[in-house]
Amino acid sequence: MVFAKKDKLYLIGFMGSGKSTLGKKIARSLNYEFFDLDQAIESYAGASVSSIFQTQGEIGFRLLESECLSHFNNNKNIVIATGGGTPCFYHNMEMMLQNGCCVYIKMPEGALYQRLYKASPKRPLLVDKNEEELRDYIHELLLQREETYLKSHLIIDGMSVDTNSLVGVLKHKMIPNPALR
Repeated sequence: MVFAKKDKLYLIGFMGSGKSTLGKKIARSLNYEFFDLDQAIESYAGASVSSIFQTQGEIGFRLLESECLSHFNNNKNIVIATGGGTPCFYHNMEMMLQNGCCVYIKMPEGALYQRLYKASPKRPLLVDKNEEELRDYIHELLLQREETYLKSHLIIDGMSVDTNSLVGVLKHKMIPNPALR
């Protein structure tokens, strides 16, 4: 499979899958800029993601998220770590598939639970969930989102990501950008 563009890489996956951590490493290896979509939303809105959820609800947040994502359409040589729900709302997944390379970082539910249990007070969708509710929530939400995530150009195992190997695959699987030659 050959990807449409090499100048933009979108990392998608469930919250806690390591998109931002991996994105920074990939960006350094490719000499690209790195953007965390949640941070871009906060900068654009002048408010934290938690505050946006509290004042505008999830619908208001998702509208801002889609708007901010579209601002990257003309950028080149970037890696964008999206939010876990980003691909699942509006036409975000189609936009990302057309404008760059989408990489799904696939993680098992148990590993996501372990990561998110510690971080739940910081994540608006997880606030006030006990252990059982968190496990059920991860299970249900992953079932809903997986179909969209699986549309990605590339699916990687988030439990055993080798950044150097991934960068090598990305360099060989994507059409070279003439500006980088």
